[in-house]
Amino acid sequence: MIDNKVEAGPNTPSAPASVKQLTVVPLRHPGRWVMAGLILVLLALVGRAFLAADIDYGVVIKYLTVGGILEGVRNTLVLLLLSMALGLVLGVLTAVMRQSPNPVLRSVGGGYVWLFRGTPLLVQLLIWFNLSIIFETFAIPGLFSIPMNTLMTPFVAALLGLGINEGAYISEIVRGGILSVDHGQREAASAIGMSRAKTMRRIVLPQALRVIIPPLGNEFIACLKFTSLAYTISYSELLHSANKIYTANFKVIELLFTVAIWYIALTTVFSILQQFLEDRLNRGVPGTRPSFWRRLRQNLALRRTA
Repeated sequence: MIDNKVEAGPNTPSAPASVKQLTVVPLRHPGRWVMAGLILVLLALVGRAFLAADIDYGVVIKYLTVGGILEGVRNTLVLLLLSMALGLVLGVLTAVMRQSPNPVLRSVGGGYVWLFRGTPLLVQLLIWFNLSIIFETFAIPGLFSIPMNTLMTPFVAALLGLGINEGAYISEIVRGGILSVDHGQREAASAIGMSRAKTMRRIVLPQALRVIIPPLGNEFIACLKFTSLAYTISYSELLHSANKIYTANFKVIELLFTVAIWYIALTTVFSILQQFLEDRLNRGVPGTRPSFWRRLRQNLALRRTA
């Protein structure tokens, strides 16, 4: 065995004294400290302004659990869940239609996305709510007929407006997930005799879920905040419920803060649920960094077994 170690001898050159006394000085970033100081000063000024303002923060806390606000929260959640369910069904169907070899299906899917992504959601809600101007009745010949004013309640108008609008955006999310799956897997499924529908249902969509869930979770939270637009058509969601209260007691900013706290709380809960779902779908996938909640669960499990 050859030993590559070199023994220090009398003729071995030693490091200069200046090198031996060299001190490593960390790189300083004065700009960061200046920026941090400016941000702290700005936050202090904003906080001072809120504290000095004529705001009764006791009212903000008090109205968090008042019956009218809780009813508004319940109506908001009902509208959110039903709208997202409708949007998810429409989005998946439209995404599949846009991947179809049938030009009619592709055109219909593309036209739906073009129309509802191209018009503001608020305008769509107002059109649905005033649909009786165009159609006086909704009828199925030989079965039943109902006046459109009776059918198109604020809830139905809000549900259709939000759900159909979300379907256009969700279809693009689902289509991106479908395109992320390698085309060779579809060819392999076709080679063993699987139909297009079965291939999409059993092979493509399950793999596309990992790509679909993060932007879909973001769209879910966006839809939660879009429910506040139903206030314009008199649906009793959270903002509309607060409006009825502060119209009577003139505590406008306090009730708006109450509404903001509820939206932040709901958004936080749904964000945590999204992280749990992403962790479950990413189990066993190499190179995936676990979320904060997954690391927390793992640390708690290790402490219990220690």
